[in-house]
Amino acid sequence: MRVESFEHIARLGKKSVVTMFSGGLDSTYLLFRLQRLGFTNIHAVAVDLGAPVDVETLTKQAAHFGASFKCLDGRELFVKQGVMPAIRAHAKYMGAYPISSSLTRPVIARLATDYAKDLNAGLLLHTANLSQNSLPRLNNSIGRCGFTGEFGSPYVHSVVSREKKAEELAAVGHTIMSDHQLSGDENLWCREFEGGPVNDPEAFSIPEDAFEWTRRSTNDATKKLTLGFENGSLVSVDGNKLPLIEAIALLNTEVGKFGHGRFVGLEPLSTDDKVLEVREAPAAAIIMDALRHLEIATLDTNTLELKQQLEQKWVREAISGHWGSTSHTMCDAAISSASNGVGGSVTYDIDHRRYLPCSIVAQNPRYVRNRDDWEQEQSQLRVK
Repeated sequence: MRVESFEHIARLGKKSVVTMFSGGLDSTYLLFRLQRLGFTNIHAVAVDLGAPVDVETLTKQAAHFGASFKCLDGRELFVKQGVMPAIRAHAKYMGAYPISSSLTRPVIARLATDYAKDLNAGLLLHTANLSQNSLPRLNNSIGRCGFTGEFGSPYVHSVVSREKKAEELAAVGHTIMSDHQLSGDENLWCREFEGGPVNDPEAFSIPEDAFEWTRRSTNDATKKLTLGFENGSLVSVDGNKLPLIEAIALLNTEVGKFGHGRFVGLEPLSTDDKVLEVREAPAAAIIMDALRHLEIATLDTNTLELKQQLEQKWVREAISGHWGSTSHTMCDAAISSASNGVGGSVTYDIDHRRYLPCSIVAQNPRYVRNRDDWEQEQSQLRVK
C-alpha cells in the first residue's frame, strides 16, 4: 500500500524506516515527525549524483532527530542508466530543454530501495507532493525495484505549510528558513530551478547568481572544440578519450564559460497543467547538437523521422514516471539500434554568441563532398 499521509504512517507500527533526505525543509520535517511518532530505527539517505553533498552537516541534522545518515554514490549508475540513453534519445521536452530529474529519480529509487532491502526496512519514504512530477517518478520506480514494504510520501494528503514546518522545527531547536525562494535540483548533467522569482510564467526574473556553469568567465574571443562519437555515444573531446562522466564535467566548463546552455521552459504536471522551470546544461546542449549532426550525416531520412518520433515518446514516458515501462523500453531499444554505426566527429567554433560546427566528419557518411562530381555521377547513371 502507498503511504500518502502522516496518519497512515502512525498506523503502521514502529517499523525500521528509510527516508530520502536532502537536508531541506521537507525532508527535515519528515524526520521530525517520524521521531515524534515514536520511530527509533530511522535511516536517512541521500544519493550523490554529482551535486555537492555536505555529509558532515547532513549527518548532524539527521542525528538531531535520532536518525543515522548514509550517502550513496550514484554517479556512475546515473551516467550509465540515465545520461547515456538520454543522449541517444535527444531527451529534450518538445525539443525545448534537456530533461533532468526524470533521469535521476529511477537511479535514486534503485539505490534507496536496495539500501532499504539490505536493512530489512519495512517502510521507504520520500517527500514529493502532488505538485511535483517526482511523486509518480519515485513511486513507480520503487515499485518496479520490487520493494515489498510500504512506501510513498506523507505529503500527498498531509499538506503542511512551509511556515508551519519551520515553526515546529524551530520549537525543537532546528532553524530552517521558510521563505519561498528559488529552489533547485542539481546533478552532473543539469542544474534546474523553480519557484520564487521564476514562479509566474507571465512575470519572472532569473537571478544571475543562480547560475554556476554558464556565468561568462572568459575573455577568449573564440575556441575550437571537437567532440568524437562511436555508435551514438560520446567517447572523446579534442581527440582525448574520456569517460563520459569526465567529458560532461569538461564540457560544462568549456562551453558554459561562454554563457551557452541556458534554457527556460514549461514542464507538464500529471494534470497537464504547466509549471515554469529554468535550467543550465551546457554539456547536454552541445553533445546532443553534435550527435544530431552525425545522425543526419549517417542515417536515411525515414529512419531519422521515425527516430525523432520515438525520442519524444521516450521523453514523455520518462517525464510521466514510466521509466522502465514496456513502452519506454521498446523506444529505448529502437533508438539504441538506430544509433549503431553513428560515429565520427564534429568540430565547433565557439564564442560568446554561438557554437557553430565548422567540420562534420561521419564514419559512415551519406553526405556529398563535391557536388559537381556527384552531378556528373548521377547524370551518367540516368543515361544508362
